[in-house]
Amino acid sequence: MRANVILFWILTVFFVIMAGVYVAWSWVDNASHGLNHPEWAGTVTISLSAILSGFIAFYLGRVHKAQGAELPEDRLDANIDDGDAELGFFSPWSWWPIMLAGAAALLFLGLAVGFWISFIAVGIGLISLVGWVYEYYRGNFAR
Repeated sequence: MRANVILFWILTVFFVIMAGVYVAWSWVDNASHGLNHPEWAGTVTISLSAILSGFIAFYLGRVHKAQGAELPEDRLDANIDDGDAELGFFSPWSWWPIMLAGAAALLFLGLAVGFWISFIAVGIGLISLVGWVYEYYRGNFAR
């Protein structure tokens, strides 16, 4: 977490410097065309990017202090496996995600080609979703 805080503070400083460079550069370029102001869209965008990265750095710094402990990424003696979190249980043999992806593809095809295809896709999608959710409640894997 500490490394992320430092990176976001570096990013904040970079965006502040680049906002100043952009303002000066656009002012000089606009002055050559007879205008006496910088280009506002890029100036505001780069400045807001600096503010946003500063907010993120501040927030991560506060969270890091409130935790009171170092994350595995901050320790030099940590292993890669120390930072692995449990993501959940996934069925490697399940066909339901493929059916659900096919239903989503059919839905988008229906939106692009003919709306009547979307009705078929919604039906297939609901059947696939129910099958995926309840696949461990029937058959060989019933509990």
